[in-house]
Amino acid sequence: MAEPDGFRDYVAARQRGLLRAAWLMTGDWHAAEDLVQATLVRVWPRWIRVVEAGDPDAYVRRVLVNVYLSARRRRWRGEYATGELPDLPTGADEFASVDLRDAVARALSALGRRQRAVVVLRYFNDLSEAQVAAAMGCSVGTVKSQSAKALAKLRVELAPAAISGGTR
Repeated sequence: MAEPDGFRDYVAARQRGLLRAAWLMTGDWHAAEDLVQATLVRVWPRWIRVVEAGDPDAYVRRVLVNVYLSARRRRWRGEYATGELPDLPTGADEFASVDLRDAVARALSALGRRQRAVVVLRYFNDLSEAQVAAAMGCSVGTVKSQSAKALAKLRVELAPAAISGGTR
């Protein structure tokens, strides 16, 4: 089967954005790469029809979310043994932005799959509630409720004491 016209250009132009969205959903670069690859494999045979229908970004986003939500394999979230205890901060934190990014990634990983997909699509990709609902195949009301629940959970997870390493 020959490569469809424009597919390579589309992938080259959108690959970074797809990878970032997939990483925010999965929390793991390797899983994100696999997710994008699986998405593009599903889109490729239908590419001509996708382009003719208009708005290929919406279609690809929908496939990305569907592949993510239907994944059967779950990654292990257990503890990893280590020989050393991490050092405790002693003064001004020069790496606060890295710590904050890590805290946000951990908080996102604490969300359920649907809530995480809603947060990534709505706030990272800056889509409207209607666009998120279309991408996820659900109602706008579902997007609103999942978003509210996810944001409430993120507020708890990202409380200042939780970010600084203190107790909640």
